Amino acid sequence: MPIRTRVAALAALTAAALAVGAAATAQAGAAPGGTAQKNASVQKNASAPKKAAAPRFLAASELPPHPTGWTAGPVTDGFPEQLAYCLGEGVPAYDYRHRLFHTELDTSAVQVTVVTGSAAKGKALADRLNKEIRTCAARLERLYPEIEAEGRYFGTLPVEEGATVHGLHTETSYGATDVNLLSVGRDGRTVTVVGWGQMGDFDDAPLAAFKKTAKKAVTKLY
Repeated sequence: MPIRTRVAALAALTAAALAVGAAATAQAGAAPGGTAQKNASVQKNASAPKKAAAPRFLAASELPPHPTGWTAGPVTDGFPEQLAYCLGEGVPAYDYRHRLFHTELDTSAVQVTVVTGSAAKGKALADRLNKEIRTCAARLERLYPEIEAEGRYFGTLPVEEGATVHGLHTETSYGATDVNLLSVGRDGRTVTVVGWGQMGDFDDAPLAAFKKTAKKAVTKLY
């Protein structure tokens, strides 16, 4: 999902306006009454609300244990293509951030987090994502006749405003099988999705460990 960026011309105009404003402030400080204006500016800045802290992401050590260990990538802007197979067409336009994780073998993971405008919008987004995951298997089979897919629902987790856990198994006509675990969690207006996947079927998935990871993803946000 492309990230909204500022137009270069607008950025240039903004920079120019800031430069003019800085010059005017310097002149006002040198003129009579400049000290009072400076003091008023300091008081105004001191009373301004602080920017809310950004949600925190999982560390590699907080993922389900793996024999080779995990490596965590940087936190990056945008919606990860690694979740597009289930969520790519159904994700509303928000400013998402994500982190990718990988092992030395075929196992990988991803976390995506978004801060919506309100708790109500956060709930609506979480509900939308859960619906997209629940219907993922049927959509995959409809779009790709060579794939057989099975989705499973593994219940909810008692954390903040709640988290849900899902599973997805796919098998191709040429014999390749993959299993994925996904969770959707919410803390107020912030929503986070965790995905884990590797070759195999549901018997190969570390469900208990993944539930701990999904719960940690929500409690660690703030």
